[in-house]
Amino acid sequence: MASGSRLSFTVATVCYNAGATIGRTLQSVASQTYDAVEHLIVDGCSTDDTMVEIHHYVERNTDLRHPHSIVLVREPDSGIYDAMNKALAQARGDYIVFLNAGDKFHDADVLTSVAAQLGAYDPSRRPAVVYGETDLVDDEGRFVRHRRLAAPERLTRSSFVGGMLVCHQSFYVRTDIAGRLPYDLRWRFSADYDWCIRVMAVAERRQLAMLNTRLILTDYLAEGMTTRNHRRSLMERLRIMARHFGWWRALAAHAWFVVRAVIKK
Repeated sequence: MASGSRLSFTVATVCYNAGATIGRTLQSVASQTYDAVEHLIVDGCSTDDTMVEIHHYVERNTDLRHPHSIVLVREPDSGIYDAMNKALAQARGDYIVFLNAGDKFHDADVLTSVAAQLGAYDPSRRPAVVYGETDLVDDEGRFVRHRRLAAPERLTRSSFVGGMLVCHQSFYVRTDIAGRLPYDLRWRFSADYDWCIRVMAVAERRQLAMLNTRLILTDYLAEGMTTRNHRRSLMERLRIMARHFGWWRALAAHAWFVVRAVIKK
């Protein structure tokens, strides 16, 4: 799909026993007005009704005015980041974005809007990263609040010393870059934070832009794995930050996170 005349996206959805939440994710992709979409679903051999939801989605896709390409990978994995690496290895769109079970696009025109902004660039110099804002939703898909960490006006690798300022689901990456940067499976809860930093390092080395869409791109399910394992995620993030930015900056940043949390109480 990549390198064709029309810009294309791979939407990667990894899931396991997500029957209660995956339906709205599938519907969100199906509702996109942009049609050059590969929906890559990686299921870790779910034992609930996840596959029932997926099969219904595939059947409905044939009736769409602009059906999307749907690719299903169903096999055991060693966790969410292993499954995401499988998606990276198979993605064929020009850009990849992860939209996991329970997450959804903010509206039906998200990909159309992103593609329109990317259309201003020469294909050989398209941005390495496209990013935007995120809203949080509950288990029923209802709005909870805007994400507290707002995307910076100008994103750089060093922006992430302040934490994960861009939600992973609102961080689109050129597939030719993403496919060469698998998630580091040493990190159980914060490999996405490490991955985004490594992506941005490549962008800066190659002097490629990181495009701020200034749009709300994603409605993110608030109770993800990182949220449920908040303390362990923070400890991993500290170690990752130290690897990329040094211990002094990492410790200073985390001291500020503690102060910020106290101030907000």
